[in-house]
Amino acid sequence: MKTLSARQKRMLDFIRRFLADHSYPPTIRDIVAGCKISSTSVADYNLEILAREGYIRRHHEISRGIELLAGSSGKGYKALVPIIGLIAAGEPIPVPSSESWNSIASAETMEIPQDLIKGKKDVYALKVKGLSMIDALIDDGDLVLLQNASTVENGEMAAVWLKNEKTATLKKVYTGADRVRLQPANSQMAPIYVEPENVEIQGRVIAVIRQLT
Repeated sequence: MKTLSARQKRMLDFIRRFLADHSYPPTIRDIVAGCKISSTSVADYNLEILAREGYIRRHHEISRGIELLAGSSGKGYKALVPIIGLIAAGEPIPVPSSESWNSIASAETMEIPQDLIKGKKDVYALKVKGLSMIDALIDDGDLVLLQNASTVENGEMAAVWLKNEKTATLKKVYTGADRVRLQPANSQMAPIYVEPENVEIQGRVIAVIRQLT
């Protein structure tokens, strides 16, 4: 990492303090106002230098998409993950269209330890509704972290889009020769059997964040 200019150091310090005070990153306009910078283009130029030198990571598709990297925040490496919406862990329920799932732009995001995703890309979060995965320690209200994926191995847990019904569900996936079994992790619930052409894998589960009460 090269030596930062006084302005870049001031911006980095502002980002640290803003995160500590608000628990979410600042926008470019927040940085312009807080650091008394003449324009958003000047702020953007210096943010690109901070990103290039490894102090931050930028997620341009998210309005508050500034992520402090290890050694910059004093708290360790953090990842900024969008919360897309709800996913059923019982009977399938309607969710946003298939196309919208492929965009990670979201009004709501969360910061999580990088250890949870281990450097994986295209990670998003969904809030679980239902109890069908309770035996896999996924309860109603928990958040699941998923990596965008179009295929999974048999027995892996995934978010599955049912094309004809335009609904989604969270299940373990088993693909056979002529049908796909969507298996709940709840002995009180029966599996769902569907035609392979009706199934679209939307993401592979990589971690669960428990909702404590």
